[in-house]
Amino acid sequence: MPKPVTTIFFDVGNTLLFPNREIILAPLRQRKIAPTLELWQAIERRTKNQFDTGMHDGKPDLGFWSLFHSHMLADLGLENGELHSALVASMRTSANWTEIRPGTRERLMEIARRYRIGVISNADGKIAEVLTRCGIADCFLTITDSGIVGQEKPHPAIFQAALREMNARPEESLYVGDVRSVDYDGAMKAGMQAVLFDVCGAYRESGLPRVESLEELRERLGR
Repeated sequence: MPKPVTTIFFDVGNTLLFPNREIILAPLRQRKIAPTLELWQAIERRTKNQFDTGMHDGKPDLGFWSLFHSHMLADLGLENGELHSALVASMRTSANWTEIRPGTRERLMEIARRYRIGVISNADGKIAEVLTRCGIADCFLTITDSGIVGQEKPHPAIFQAALREMNARPEESLYVGDVRSVDYDGAMKAGMQAVLFDVCGAYRESGLPRVESLEELRERLGR
């Protein structure tokens, strides 16, 4: 039986904050190309399912977004290395992740009344600033950024650093993130419990614990 959860850590990208597609896709819009949200999410599902089958030593964040935009450009019939590099670089800039779902702060504060909550993010050392600008940084007791720690998820070192800072037991801690091989598997290997935050529906048939919103997470925790 899993131990009762006392601490919850959240991923940021595609969990709490979402990409500003107007900024990130600007190089495509300059070419009069405007990918739809439906196409974006279909590529996200395909990328996650393909990415999860590989090994992710080194820089998983770079590898994921490189694969994502390779699919994007291929689907659009574009072959352009410079364009690919520009899109990946924009995607990996934390300042471009500023879209936040309505009610996010309120849901986090509700969860924080029952659990200690923190952040573990593969980012560029500036995720705390982005969370502050988006009005939710103060919801968290700790913010652990791979750009500062020097190791990216799924490496156990970043999970261990967050657990130490929070003074939390791994078996009593839950991690909520959106990529199985990076977030779910990484947390489980660190001895934590885990739930996938699966807005795009990549893991609907996986049989793994998953939610599509903070409201659904709150209900799951209540059970």
